Amino acid sequence: MNDLPDRQRPMLTLALSKGRIFADTVPLLAAAGIEVAADADSSRKLIIPTGDPGLRLIIVRATDVPTYVQYGAADFGVAGSDVLDEHLAQAGDHALYQPIDLGIGRCRMSVAARVGFDYEQAIRRGSRLRVATKFTAIAREHFAHKGVHAELVKLYGSMELAPLVGLADAIVDLVSTGSTLRANQLVEVEQIGEVSSRLIVNQASMKTRAAALEPLLQRLAAAVALRDREAKA
Repeated sequence: MNDLPDRQRPMLTLALSKGRIFADTVPLLAAAGIEVAADADSSRKLIIPTGDPGLRLIIVRATDVPTYVQYGAADFGVAGSDVLDEHLAQAGDHALYQPIDLGIGRCRMSVAARVGFDYEQAIRRGSRLRVATKFTAIAREHFAHKGVHAELVKLYGSMELAPLVGLADAIVDLVSTGSTLRANQLVEVEQIGEVSSRLIVNQASMKTRAAALEPLLQRLAAAVALRDREAKA
């Protein structure tokens, strides 16, 4: 599946996280001619070979994927745009290439608050708002753009609890169906943006390993396009 003989090809490393991203990326790799040798969710191995002797997978935390790719421990990886935006807020906008939107894990980043909370009044220009989130860079930029002084409280889970116990006025979090919000008497009050997973590539690898990387990226892009066409059919 590659024009270079195996002995001349560099070993490429793809960083993935367990869960939905892994499960949804494997079929795309298969469509691109690459079979994965193990299931990350059932295996304890952190380095997984593939059917292509020139490609291996490494399994890392979702929030660490951009770091592994930026520093060259992985040549490319798959990361949610939410994780990527948080990373790039610290690393700089040009730290990584983002050649393909894989369309995996589509959801939205939203502001949510208790049912009955007057959000519009609370965010009047110059007001102050306490917001709980793990996406502090995204939240900071969003509220700064609106002219709202947001005091951000960093949390790593159970975000919906914060408004219920008075820790925060609102939360910024990922929303898919909204069922978890409704179960906790919260409601979306503002959508910040759409979220999906992107293929990200190390800048140096894109230049020095182009002969090995570019054909694979082209096949992955074709696999995504085919999947989307079949979904619309």
